[in-house]
Formats: sequence, C-alpha cells, structure tokens
Amino acid sequence: MAKAAAPKKIKVTQVRSTISCPKDQKATVKALGLKRINDSVEQSDTPAVRGMVFKVKHLVKVEDL
Repeated sequence: MAKAAAPKKIKVTQVRSTISCPKDQKATVKALGLKRINDSVEQSDTPAVRGMVFKVKHLVKVEDL
C-alpha cells in the first residue's frame, strides 16, 4: 500500500502594500493569509492558490519549497 505524496508547498510573501488597491485584490491578499508587508505564509501548491497569487502578483513574491 503506497502512501499519498505530500502536496507541494509554496511560500507567499507580501512585498507591497494594499493601499489604493481594489477591494477584490485586498480580499485576495487577506484570503491568502497575509496581513502586512514582509508577512509570509506557506500554502499548498494548488490551482486555486496559484490563481489567487496570479491576481495579486504585483503585491507578492512566491518561492517554491
């Protein structure tokens, strides 16, 4: 019986402020779990998370773990 492989992870870091951004982008940053500049979170590398990162790619930095 084979074990399921652990899902890949990515590290998302907020590098720019959400001031003067549209409400949907502020909500996306909040949904990613980011609160302030230089705040980092680890997320599963799924299409849904990648879509959120793409929407706010000008505000965040992504690293593979």
